[in-house]
Amino acid sequence: MSDKNLILVINPGSTSTKIALFEDDKKIMSEDIDHDSKEIKSFDTIYGQYELRYQEITKFLAKNSVDLKSLKAVIGRGGYVRPVPSGTYKVNALMLEELKTAKNGEHASNLGAILASAFSEEYQIPAFITDPTVVDEMSEVAKVSGLPEYRRRSQWHPLNQKACARRAAKELDILYEQSRIIVAHMGGGITVGVHENGKGVDVNDGLLGDGPFSLDRPGGLPTIAVMDMCFKEGATYKTVKHKLLGNAGLFAHCNTVDARVVEKAINNGDKEHEVVFQALAYNIAKEIGSCATVLKGKVDAIVLTGGLAYNKLLMSYLVERVDFLGKIIFYPGGYEMEAMAEAVTRVLKGEEVAKDYN
Repeated sequence: MSDKNLILVINPGSTSTKIALFEDDKKIMSEDIDHDSKEIKSFDTIYGQYELRYQEITKFLAKNSVDLKSLKAVIGRGGYVRPVPSGTYKVNALMLEELKTAKNGEHASNLGAILASAFSEEYQIPAFITDPTVVDEMSEVAKVSGLPEYRRRSQWHPLNQKACARRAAKELDILYEQSRIIVAHMGGGITVGVHENGKGVDVNDGLLGDGPFSLDRPGGLPTIAVMDMCFKEGATYKTVKHKLLGNAGLFAHCNTVDARVVEKAINNGDKEHEVVFQALAYNIAKEIGSCATVLKGKVDAIVLTGGLAYNKLLMSYLVERVDFLGKIIFYPGGYEMEAMAEAVTRVLKGEEVAKDYN
């Protein structure tokens, strides 16, 4: 290894765990560890998945003869901590306790700091998160809902959305801080964010089911229909939550969260799958369209990112509905891993001061 800082990056998603090794901001090794969806769904809590994911990570690192004693830092994807300003944070006991108990919300990203902490303790290296899921830059008017006691919350994919928005601004030869960009992050969860002058001023709450339906979540539903589901004979808080978070969306219709499987079925003539796939694109397009109204129609670009952006059939359905709004830019997959490594590199080189979580 060179004299550069060796950094381990861990990014748990709903159906996979991405890991990578960087020498500062240069990627030298990466792997997407796919998890069996039935095995993942067998756990009652996200924290219950910790051991499974930790073992899979260590297996990969051992198989590739990675000298973990050479690590200088580890960073995990930021999960549902309390709403915080954008930035890089040191993992501490308070953060871990809140993530393990899902105090602020349950999501696979909660495991990022927990997994990072395990490597931090074993190899005596600092652990960080950056731009966690709850970075809050929403405008005050965007937070107002139809119930005074409930304010809309900023729960999204700021890490990848901001990385992609900055990249798009550079491609357009404008400053991110002076841009008007809509970013649709389409992974296990789907959030569509409005980036105005360097801030994410509005976004659908991907965790609580706001916005389009996704791979395993239902999206916006009529309130009374949800009430009927809750008060149905035999229903409990646990069973309803299990249905809405993890067993809805594409999975409920097609019994899979793999868009490739759905596309294959469509190519083999499955008309029901085709309608559902078109509906998925339709719902995302409607969310992008509503975001355009926030910018009063003045849109520099629409960025399509996340794993679903690789699916050409789904994207063809989507683009034909939104390309009139502005320039379409594709960044399939995303840049979360690079964004995390860059954040740690800035901290290790003294270019940024890591914040305390308190």
